[in-house]
Amino acid sequence: SGGPVGDGADRSREAVVNTVVTGLGVVAPTGAGIEEYWANTLAGHSAIGPLTRFDGEAYQLRLAGQVPEFTATDHMSSRLAVQTDRWTHFGLAAATEALTDAGAAPLADTGIDEYELAVVTAVSSAGNGFGQGELGSLWSRGPQHVTAFQSIAWFYAAMTGQISIRHGMRGPCGVLATEQAGGLDAVGQARRVLRSGARLVLAGGGEAALSPYAVVCQQANGLMSTQSAPARGYRPFSAETTGYVPGEGAAVMVLEDADSAAARGVTRHHGRIRGYAATFDPRPGIRRPPALARAARLALADAGLRPGDVDVVFADAAGVPRLDRVEAAAIGELFGPRGVPVTAPKVATGRLSAGGAALDLVTALLAIRDSVIPPTPGIAPDPAYQLDLVTDRPREARLETVLVLARGFGGFNSAVVVTAA
Repeated sequence: SGGPVGDGADRSREAVVNTVVTGLGVVAPTGAGIEEYWANTLAGHSAIGPLTRFDGEAYQLRLAGQVPEFTATDHMSSRLAVQTDRWTHFGLAAATEALTDAGAAPLADTGIDEYELAVVTAVSSAGNGFGQGELGSLWSRGPQHVTAFQSIAWFYAAMTGQISIRHGMRGPCGVLATEQAGGLDAVGQARRVLRSGARLVLAGGGEAALSPYAVVCQQANGLMSTQSAPARGYRPFSAETTGYVPGEGAAVMVLEDADSAAARGVTRHHGRIRGYAATFDPRPGIRRPPALARAARLALADAGLRPGDVDVVFADAAGVPRLDRVEAAAIGELFGPRGVPVTAPKVATGRLSAGGAALDLVTALLAIRDSVIPPTPGIAPDPAYQLDLVTDRPREARLETVLVLARGFGGFNSAVVVTAA
């Protein structure tokens, strides 16, 4: 199943680094801003609808989770907006909200040295929309009509770079490309960066893969839904699932050591990043099981917890029958049939790729805050999956420990355990 990636090698700093989340920021199809997003999530409002960004009929894509009424210049200068891709716009907006929520805006007022400020993000398709426009200019008008900003706007590290430049963060900065698992992997890497001496890390993921270029790339996996009715588009763990609906958005968190945060006057936090692990599936044709369950077990071991300690699981929810069966089997292996509540709020936003798992993690922290499990809207679960899937309405519950699962196409598996304290 490939070698596991956890934090066992970092135990020398475990006693002195207690990673907490002090700030949250979101740009999602169901809301730009934490409270708008959370209210719509609890209400079960879905943003899945007809694709309006371009005519997707030629690509057999008719539905998407699109961020409505987002104006880049509300969050940055017009000069920067035209030099960067929509995905970077989302990331900059979410990062600013997260820092404000953490009481760390501007960062210069925190007293933290700029070399102790870090950024780790995840992305899969990078600046595809910007890149498509420039490639079109190249082939239709010639190289003299390609802007120099193509070289930096499409690049995978563009969101990380622009966030670090805007906020003067000159410590370790990086980007991970593990598809949907990337949002959790970025948080795992951020925890390592804190253990290496950084004091504050912006971590998360984002995606804006709703250009024809990006959709063609996704078509190759053969897993996107071709449905035209929003209510039938993205239905994981149901008997009528037909694939996933792509979405766009970003989620960013502020991670700090608890003692360091307290030293700058922080009096509350959203929760603790307690455990993390990642695994890789065996290649097709090898008689070895998928490695998602192993990632979950390793994350729980990293947290020093057992399956019985988990109050709810946020599922990857691929919306593809064979992948849903693998995930349901992994959850059943750890918790038993219907042994733990499971939810997948991403049904309302679409699959945000690298932004999706980061958004799930933010949602899990909000669920802990308000003692409520958000629903998986519009799903009639298939009993064959043997899951206690929370559907239609929120379920009140005292939440101390949440397990978040994510998979990236190509074999990536990641798991994060978050706790209230």
